[in-house]
Amino acid sequence: MSTSSDERLGWPRWRRSWSYHATYYAQTWRGSVASTVLFPIFYLAAIGVGVGHLVSAHTGLVGGQTYLHFIAPSLLATTTMQLGEGESLWPVLAAVKWIRSYHAAVATPLEPKDILTGKLAWVVTRALATGVVYTIVIGCFGALHSWWSLTLPLIGALITLAFAAPLVAFAATVQSDASFALIYRFAFVPMFLFSATFYPVSAYPASLRPVVQFIPLYHGVALARAAAFGEGSSAAVLAHLGVLVAMALGGILWGRRTLRRRLVD
Repeated sequence: MSTSSDERLGWPRWRRSWSYHATYYAQTWRGSVASTVLFPIFYLAAIGVGVGHLVSAHTGLVGGQTYLHFIAPSLLATTTMQLGEGESLWPVLAAVKWIRSYHAAVATPLEPKDILTGKLAWVVTRALATGVVYTIVIGCFGALHSWWSLTLPLIGALITLAFAAPLVAFAATVQSDASFALIYRFAFVPMFLFSATFYPVSAYPASLRPVVQFIPLYHGVALARAAAFGEGSSAAVLAHLGVLVAMALGGILWGRRTLRRRLVD
């Protein structure tokens, strides 16, 4: 096989896959402006200020914070989770079955692992940009209380990768999108509602708290709050990081097998 120009320049081959997604997004970015810039403002205004006024009137502080400040970091976590889901199910199935762009890519010097790495690198790039915007918006609402909040874009990117990697791997195995709606309805919607996003774990019955803490998104929400408030023990932070990193690594390893099986074997 001849040496590609990227390899001669010392660049990894997956960079071409990343460049493909970046070039495509450069033509379609206007459709995501609302979800990236306007939605965080609307969410915080409607839920944090509107609902928060009712919560404060009846219960006062939530987790030692005003309700607006309490939910602000969790909305960053849920948004980056949804970004990982939105970029990894239908787009991947389309690329391997409907428009077959991954088949075209694998006919070049790119290998399935390069396609996977480039795809995930692009999703992480979008998550970082979204995380920066969310962090700025959260800061404008006065919901950042620690210098650790500067890590919120990185936390958002990790959350996105933790969900995107296994979802890309799964999407490469299916023949239709029938299961995607079920995943969204019975996995992502419950996670959004019951991962201590809108109220603390202490609000749940004692018997359900371990269940909530088992939900993957909970670890992202807890990590974002710890960074925004500068609170939480080192052991807890490491545990949350460990879960998200394990999800990302497991998804990457699984995705390498499923994409190779779908595109080559």
